[in-house]
Amino acid sequence: MVIEQLISPVVPTLLPTDTGSRALSLMEQNNLTQLPLVADEKYMALVQESDVLDWDTPESPLSKASFLNYRPAVFASGHPFEALRVAHQQNLSVLPVVDNENTYLGAITKDNLLRYITENSGVDNPGGIIVVELDPRDYSLSEIARICESEEVIIISTQIATNKVTGKIEVTLKTNRTDLQGLASSFERHNYSVLQVYGEQTHYEDMLDRYQLLMNYINM
Repeated sequence: MVIEQLISPVVPTLLPTDTGSRALSLMEQNNLTQLPLVADEKYMALVQESDVLDWDTPESPLSKASFLNYRPAVFASGHPFEALRVAHQQNLSVLPVVDNENTYLGAITKDNLLRYITENSGVDNPGGIIVVELDPRDYSLSEIARICESEEVIIISTQIATNKVTGKIEVTLKTNRTDLQGLASSFERHNYSVLQVYGEQTHYEDMLDRYQLLMNYINM
């Protein structure tokens, strides 16, 4: 998949002749805080609601505004991860898409990106999640996959994040299994720190939890 495939058909564009008031009206109608300004099919700027609200002359055409120097964009042929990076770093609700000639091709919304994450992270597939922690020098995806395979667990997707406090890597694995206690034990035997396990409890664990609840109730 390329970025162009994520373009939303519902993001309106502004013209240099549009006023600031019209820009605010379009933003309100479409529940957006940013809109691309396009002239002769070329991408000129991303107009932000906050800038228009601070503008002394909102009834003037946007061509007279001094805030048209903000031009975040991504290339249509890029990977969606690049769109995610730019949108996250610049806190964008709308991300313009251009070609190599700066021709405006459309825009990606935050909802488009969220849908992409959902559809490509495996979160809508049945299965459990396990999070392990390790030192960066010890990270090996092939070893993690081997440990999962030894427990007959298939990895559907992975996410990697660095803990800014400890400097360690946290690896989140979405799997095809909901009972992950065996996998958790296997990771611990290989000196991985298991941070969280999200999945269905085994029958024994469920009975144990019910027993503990009952004993707590009796002892009240």
